[in-house]
Amino acid sequence: MKSTTALKNWLAGRTLAQLTALLELRSLPQAAGYGQGPRTLDQLADHLLSDASVSRALGSLHAGDLRLLTAIAQLADAEHGPLPRQIPPAQSWTPRQDPVLEPASRAISRAVVLDKLAPGKAARAAVEEALERLAEQALVLPPHTDKIIVPALLHRGSAALQHYGRPLDVLLTDAFNAPEVHAITDRLGLGRGTTRDASQQKIVAFLQDAGNVRKLAAQAPPAARDLLDELVPGPPLLRTHCFVTRYGYYAGSNSKFTLRPGGSGDPGTDWLAGRGMVLPAGQDLAELPYEIAHALRDDTTPAVHLTPPVLTRTEPIPASADGQAQAAAASAAWHAELVLRTVAAQPLAIRKAGGIAVRDTKRVAKDASISEEQARLWLDLAANADLLRPHQEPMNLPAPRGRRRSRTPVPQASARLLPTLGYDTWITATPARRLVPLLATWGVVPEIFTYWPADDDQSPVALVSPTDPMATVLRRGILDALTTLPTGHAMAPGSLDELLTCAAWFRPALTEFLDTDDLRARATATLAEAELLGVTAHGALTTAGHALHALLCAGAERYFPAVPGAGPDLADHPRLADATTHLRAALDAMLPAPRTTARFQADLTATVTGAAAPDLSDLLTTVADRESEGHAIVWRITPGSLRRAFDTGLDAATVLERLRAVSEGGTELPQPLTYTIKDVARTHGRLRVVRSACCIRSDDEHLITEVAATRSLTKLGLRKIAPTVLISTAPPKDTLIALRTAGYTPVLEAETGTTVLERTPSERAESQMPPLAQAHPHHGPGPATATALAAALLRPSTATAKPTARSSKVS
Repeated sequence: MKSTTALKNWLAGRTLAQLTALLELRSLPQAAGYGQGPRTLDQLADHLLSDASVSRALGSLHAGDLRLLTAIAQLADAEHGPLPRQIPPAQSWTPRQDPVLEPASRAISRAVVLDKLAPGKAARAAVEEALERLAEQALVLPPHTDKIIVPALLHRGSAALQHYGRPLDVLLTDAFNAPEVHAITDRLGLGRGTTRDASQQKIVAFLQDAGNVRKLAAQAPPAARDLLDELVPGPPLLRTHCFVTRYGYYAGSNSKFTLRPGGSGDPGTDWLAGRGMVLPAGQDLAELPYEIAHALRDDTTPAVHLTPPVLTRTEPIPASADGQAQAAAASAAWHAELVLRTVAAQPLAIRKAGGIAVRDTKRVAKDASISEEQARLWLDLAANADLLRPHQEPMNLPAPRGRRRSRTPVPQASARLLPTLGYDTWITATPARRLVPLLATWGVVPEIFTYWPADDDQSPVALVSPTDPMATVLRRGILDALTTLPTGHAMAPGSLDELLTCAAWFRPALTEFLDTDDLRARATATLAEAELLGVTAHGALTTAGHALHALLCAGAERYFPAVPGAGPDLADHPRLADATTHLRAALDAMLPAPRTTARFQADLTATVTGAAAPDLSDLLTTVADRESEGHAIVWRITPGSLRRAFDTGLDAATVLERLRAVSEGGTELPQPLTYTIKDVARTHGRLRVVRSACCIRSDDEHLITEVAATRSLTKLGLRKIAPTVLISTAPPKDTLIALRTAGYTPVLEAETGTTVLERTPSERAESQMPPLAQAHPHHGPGPATATALAAALLRPSTATAKPTARSSKVS
């Protein structure tokens, strides 16, 4: 049975959830291209067997599974021989084409695979488990009961991965005309065939026998044996002058070669070339054929290791690790809150070149009492968690005058960073629940926000576009590696290179970057971020770190810019929903329930041990200034903070009532605090600003006289029109600001005589995080999401339909 037919039948038996998972793994339907999505299971089978789709799936495997697949392809090479040669081009300027390869033609017995690759009982069970895992991803093709079949891409790349050269038949056909082929048969003592092809068949048959190759190698002169020792392990290419083109001009794609007259000056190479053991591969380039290397390698059985390398540089986790993780998580939640509150109170301008200005980042860092690097991290995480969003300001352009078109360029609308609608829900959540979207975002965002390349001459800025796919690969690899630590142990200092080697086993894409300073710098920044967020502590994963790792294993990073755990509906993704639930539970257990009471003292301070509940935090932030933080947070109540509270419409009775309600143990408020609140309230509002353009009134004639004589208020153009009334030339808002700057405590009054509560309007940006199904939309006809495509393919009419000109036509 052809592989496509067997795969189609297997696909027809998949459930909706199983087929959806497979389509998401292969990035379908968007990976198929505009209007090219599969309409039937036959078309889907063809797509899944294509090199591009298989390569996409291989990119998600760890080194153990990847090595198992390549080992199966190597066993197929040993049993079936090297792949057929390329099809010659019809014209000299067209490239050669690989023949269509039927994977089933290179099937290997399951028993052979297990015997060769899993000699022990434990190894056999591990290989069996891996084969089933790969079969679910359509990388081991059905049926896989007695025979093991892998996609054609693995067979085509098998020789290159093993550092083998091309087959003899290919190299001889490409390089030599009849005289050179006949000359090789003479030197090997085979006797010339009646035709060129007959002589070539004799050479191939002779050198395909490993015994004949070993005899020739034993008879070779020392220089030739030394050369074989270098070429046999690979790579199989050699720079040499022993071949020249037949007509002496520059070699082209179809040039034929002959041995250089008089020799190349290297007798070892000349000896091998004369017997077909190295053959021309281009201008001054020779290649060791597959058959020669395979015969001379000592052990051609591929080695498969399905377990990651063991981390040896470890140390016991100290008893303080849990406390450190808890403190880090609590601090992270608090600093993120401070940063977002600062943005909500005073939105940040976005530069025309993109990003947040350095001076604004410094202001945020100062207000939150953190470093600029941490401020950038919280801003970027919040932006990608859909808690902050750029908002374009509306433009009020004047109407064009006259009939002529204006040549004046239209100014660009300014943009600011605003909280989204989701911020209002987030700010009222517990500290643990505030961390959930931030940790989930950190796990999937393709950027290391605290890493700035040393060779980048630009200053680091916040609100960068996440465009570094290797960031998620590295982060996932590090978390994968940390899960292999023995229970109760953590990474010891100086073990970064060992950790990265283990990470590269899980994420083979990192292999080429090992031992580079850039990868070490990125990894150091990633580990520092993980510790800041409470994902790690003392070099080991915390409970929250393990839960985050489980969320990534469920495929969360596949959906970015949608972030599972930061708002999108997960009803159709049970694995992600379960992983998100576990992350919430882990953070709830790590961070104690927030406190709802405070301890008030005679020095006008309020102390909260632990995290404050949102309502308590809002109350204390309204009437006091935060003074210090840590395991206990201290607020200080001052006349200035009380005036700020009274400006919002609160009065002394309300403030005292609400503070008594949150006093720890129901104790009475200290007398100095009660006196201060009443004293500030008594003087608050003695001046009244009437909304017109604009009057100031007060029942205290002496106060009106004093204000009129205040030099710092001369810019208001004050004029007394009655013993208790002043007129100001400034609008009410500016008048209020000027009076407060001068040390007075006015309130705004409406025309009816009632006090107007001054509240800054809350500006919010629209949420923009897409649902998971629309994270990577497919544009064009047909189903737009993996779930919709799976449902369409499993309908009886679609699953059984055969592709025809009508059914495959894009409508």
